[in-house]
Amino acid sequence: MRKVRLGRSGVECSAIGLGCMGMSEFYGPQDDVESMRTLERALELGVTFFDTSDMYGRGHNEQLVGRLAKGRRDRMVIATKYGVVRDPNGPSGSLYDRDYDNSPAYMRKALEASLKRLGTDHVDVYYIHRLDPKTPIEESVGAMGELVKEGKIRGIGLSEVSVDILERAAKVHPIAALQSEYSLFVRDVETEILPACRRLDIAFVPYSPLGRGFLTGAITSTRTLAADDLRVNAERFQDGNIDKNLQLLERVRAIADAHGATLGQVALAWLFGQGDDIAPIPGTKRIKYLEENVGSVDVRLSPEEVASISAVLTPDDIAGSRNWIAPETKAAG
Repeated sequence: MRKVRLGRSGVECSAIGLGCMGMSEFYGPQDDVESMRTLERALELGVTFFDTSDMYGRGHNEQLVGRLAKGRRDRMVIATKYGVVRDPNGPSGSLYDRDYDNSPAYMRKALEASLKRLGTDHVDVYYIHRLDPKTPIEESVGAMGELVKEGKIRGIGLSEVSVDILERAAKVHPIAALQSEYSLFVRDVETEILPACRRLDIAFVPYSPLGRGFLTGAITSTRTLAADDLRVNAERFQDGNIDKNLQLLERVRAIADAHGATLGQVALAWLFGQGDDIAPIPGTKRIKYLEENVGSVDVRLSPEEVASISAVLTPDDIAGSRNWIAPETKAAG
C-alpha cells in the first residue's frame, strides 16, 4: 500500500483511508457486527487511515474505531474531530440540531472524551470539524499546538476552510491535513485550496470522494435509500437532477472498461492522479465496497486519461448544487 505523508507532522498513512461516519449515522441503519468486520478487513488490506468524529452517532463511531484499536493501535492512524456540538436529544441523522465551539476549553474537554471512547492516549490527526466564528483560528490552533507538545495529538487538521483561514492557521503551527469535499462531483478546491495546501506543505484529505456514492453508478433514485439517509435531501440526488448526472457518468465508462475497473474505482484513481499528497477517505460499512475501493489503488490512469476525465465531466455539467433541501421545504414542493 502506497503511503501519504501528512504535512510536517511525521504521520504517514495509507494512500486510501476509510471514512467511518456511515457506520453510525446518516446512511441508513447501524449494523455494528458488519461494521466491525469491515474495519478489521480494512486493516488486513493495508488500510491504516481511519477517519471518525465525536459527532458521528454522538460518540458511537469513535467507540467502534476504539474497539478496532484495542491491541492494534500501532497499526492505525486515527483521525478524529471536534467543534460541532450536537443536541444530545436531537433526532438521529439530523443536519440541523448543531452548534459550533472551537474554544480551547471545549477543545480539551472534547479531546479527553474522544480519547476515552477511542481507548488511546493520543490521536494522530485532530481536526477542527467546522469553524466557530466566535473563536479566532489563531486561538484554536495555538491551543492545539499545546496538545501536540503534550503528545495528545500528533498533527493538526482543518476541514472546509478558506485559503485565508488556512494561511492564518499555518502561521501559528504547521497544519498536517486539510479535509474537504473533493471528487469528480465537487471540484471547488482545485482553483485556490489545493495550490495553497501545496504551498504550505499540507496534505489534502478528500471526503465523499465518490460523490456520496453517486460516482459508483449504483444509486439511480432516492427511493432506494433509507428514509433517514441524508442523500434523500441532497439536491443533486433529486428526480431530474440524478437522471442528468447519471448520463454524465457514461462519459467515463469506456475508460473504466479499458482498465477492467468499476466506475467508482476510476473516480478514486482520478483523485490519485491529482497528486501524491492526496489521501481520499471513501466511506462504507460493507466489506464488498471496501474491497472495491481499496482496489482503486492499483488502477493506474495515464496523465492523458486523467485529463480526459476532467474535461468530459466538468463542474458546469453537474445538475444541482451540493446543498441540502430542508425536509419541510421538500415536503412543501
